[in-house]
Amino acid sequence: MILLLVLVLVSVGLLFYYDTRLDRIDALPAYAGRPSDTPGTNWLIVGTDSRSDLTEEQRRALATGDADGSRTDTIMLVHNPPGGGKAIVVSIPRDLYVEVPGHGSLKINASFSIGGPALLVQTVENLTGIRIDHYAEIGFGGFDTLVDSVGGVDMCIDQPLNDPKAGLRLAKGCHRLDGRQALGLVRTRAFPRADLARVVNQRKFLAALVSRATSPSVLLNPFRLFGFVGGAIDALTVDERDHIWNLASLMFALRDPITTTTPAGESTFTDEGLALPVTEQTEEFFGYLRAGQPVPDELLVDAGGPS
Repeated sequence: MILLLVLVLVSVGLLFYYDTRLDRIDALPAYAGRPSDTPGTNWLIVGTDSRSDLTEEQRRALATGDADGSRTDTIMLVHNPPGGGKAIVVSIPRDLYVEVPGHGSLKINASFSIGGPALLVQTVENLTGIRIDHYAEIGFGGFDTLVDSVGGVDMCIDQPLNDPKAGLRLAKGCHRLDGRQALGLVRTRAFPRADLARVVNQRKFLAALVSRATSPSVLLNPFRLFGFVGGAIDALTVDERDHIWNLASLMFALRDPITTTTPAGESTFTDEGLALPVTEQTEEFFGYLRAGQPVPDELLVDAGGPS
């Protein structure tokens, strides 16, 4: 009985210790006209190309380049429906042409460059009519360490990839990717469909990482388990109201989700160059999520579960 009590106290202590280490920002501030609560739980997951916490040596090793500032390479909406059921992971292409509040029509990733997480969240809420409940962001720094902490991630690719800009060279087939290779895979646009193909790989990678992190080889190995938890804490930035138990709930939801890309029109020329216009299908798609209803199969793009 005493041993059980000690284990409970240690577990609770570790939980609160890791929670205090989370890097927090005010990503979900109030603003006039913000959507009221919508059914289910909604996360915005953002991957940025920030290099601010990388040394010059790390930038060379990870082939990140030397660009300053921070832009969004990945934007995903994770909707956990009310009353149970599978979560849906929705990739929002960074070239989607939308109304950025206060700045006119721009590609959606411009909102992050202009106004950081708060303006990106407002832009996504303006696009979808869905209230974002939680926010998580990961940059280049810490990404490779997070992958390496679980001993790499298993991924299969259906074509050889050679992208010097992303530091990536992989043969067709299945691989266990280390952190450097995984970073290259989620960054590369070396496909005929460019960003639309990249977002599919990003979703596959996220599913593979969650699968690996929740596998017995990690959960039953304290060195890997605590390495992963510590790596995730160091790599992630969350909203100031988020906690480690919210992240744990997100991990559980991501074990077997439906995955899709936001429906959009064909690439067209805009003041921003080639961009993807919002269409009636876009509006219809988010209408189902906004109402907490299943999305019909005909509105799911590049859909599927983890592979």
